[in-house]
Amino acid sequence: MTLKPLSIVAVGRLKTPFWKDAAAHYAARLKRWRALREIVIKDGDASLPRDERNALEGRNILAALTPADIVVCLDERGAGRTSRDFAAFLARLSENANRTPCFVIGGAFGLSDAVRRAAQHTICLGPMTLPHELARVVLLEQLYRAEAILRNVPYHHA
Repeated sequence: MTLKPLSIVAVGRLKTPFWKDAAAHYAARLKRWRALREIVIKDGDASLPRDERNALEGRNILAALTPADIVVCLDERGAGRTSRDFAAFLARLSENANRTPCFVIGGAFGLSDAVRRAAQHTICLGPMTLPHELARVVLLEQLYRAEAILRNVPYHHA
């Protein structure tokens, strides 16, 4: 059975052990239902001015995207969704057999304008700013939750 793929492109590797463990936990659960491609973009040079660093990370993100990706940026300016709404959104993105939902998480300074312009969709995980390591864990958990909702698996209790 071929699993419908998902992609995550994220700036910065997970360094803190508990974030690594949490991300691995939800990725393993998600992989029961979805093939998962995770691409980590190296953080920009900390000695660069913020705009230059952000632009460099943005160019590297754009280089990692493929024409088959349906680019979904995680950004504070994006649309908020409930978990059920997110599940329905993921189901709609997954309808095209030739395209792959690709979630993009920026680094410490967010996403460049070029990356935001490349996105077909922009969503937020909530109104508060999250560290990018935590954002990756929350995204993986919500992807797993969405799949559980779509499959009527008892995980989501709302």
